[in-house]
Amino acid sequence: MSDLAAARLPLRPAMPRPSPRAFGAWLLVVAALVLAIVIVGGITRLTESGLSIVEWDPILGAIPPLSHAQWQAAFDAYKAIPQYRAFNTGMTLEGFQHIYFWEFLHRLIARGIGTVLLIVLAVFWWRRGIPAGYGKRAILIFALGGLQGVVGWWMVYSGLQYRTEVSHIRLAVHLLTALLIYGTLIWTALDLFALARDPLAKPARLTGLAITAILILAFQLLLGAFTAGLRAGYAFASWPKMGDDWFPAGGWNPAASTLHNLVYNPIVVQFLHRWWAWVAAVAVLMVARFAQQAGDRRAAVAIAVAVAVQILLGIATLLSGVAIPVAVAHQATGTLLLGALVWGGHAIGRVEPIA
Repeated sequence: MSDLAAARLPLRPAMPRPSPRAFGAWLLVVAALVLAIVIVGGITRLTESGLSIVEWDPILGAIPPLSHAQWQAAFDAYKAIPQYRAFNTGMTLEGFQHIYFWEFLHRLIARGIGTVLLIVLAVFWWRRGIPAGYGKRAILIFALGGLQGVVGWWMVYSGLQYRTEVSHIRLAVHLLTALLIYGTLIWTALDLFALARDPLAKPARLTGLAITAILILAFQLLLGAFTAGLRAGYAFASWPKMGDDWFPAGGWNPAASTLHNLVYNPIVVQFLHRWWAWVAAVAVLMVARFAQQAGDRRAAVAIAVAVAVQILLGIATLLSGVAIPVAVAHQATGTLLLGALVWGGHAIGRVEPIA
């Protein structure tokens, strides 16, 4: 490196200069980007756009087709997969460009998340601004981001050869991995904000109540992904009953195993998603109650509002026949509810246990 180039680089501080508040704020920016990609991912699924790009090119894939010939080549590649032959044989190039847009935007945001996170980590590492004990957690978050990219392509690949859509199981893994990153970012940011207020603050504990509530909500989110992947939301556009019955006659397939019904039967999946929601509501409201007792009323209010809105949107999604704006709002609010739950769990975990 020339002396001139070296002179342009800022000198790395000789001593650590922790910046917990700034580092936490940037992690919340990344969490907001994760929320954005979950929303766009929901639109991608509901518009059947996820298989419009049939290859994964992390570098050149960031550039969309720029000429008619390139668009036609991308369209021809889509025509070769089962989804096109089964459902879209009359699709025009303009129609293809519409579904291509959502999948391209989804992947573009994913690249943006990785780029922003890499820059943030690199800058704070160079400036020695990452507080002691948080370097490993930062590396873990970045590794989870890389894993999410692999899972995303693993999901898309499931729909390119024999299926007419992606595997709903892989879709669920893809969503839950994104939400794991989202929750970890928020929890870490809250730890950093506590450290900024008190240099002696320790990371919050993940209590048994918080773990239980998060797992219960995660199962509900899993069922939501199954519902989307199996198009189970279209089965019955009524509430609280499914048609005229609480559980429709013939909805359970006696020839299949219990596990198969629970995972692959759209009617059973919709039924579970409807009623497990109340179990999740009780669990997260318990966290809200304890968060308020721990002195964080804002977290308690955020949880209560998010769970009420989420239930109403879930019902509205069914009654609207899965209207895309309502269904996307339902998925977005589910993500926000998870964020509020993490906030509440963190508030409980900050309280020192009684000896």
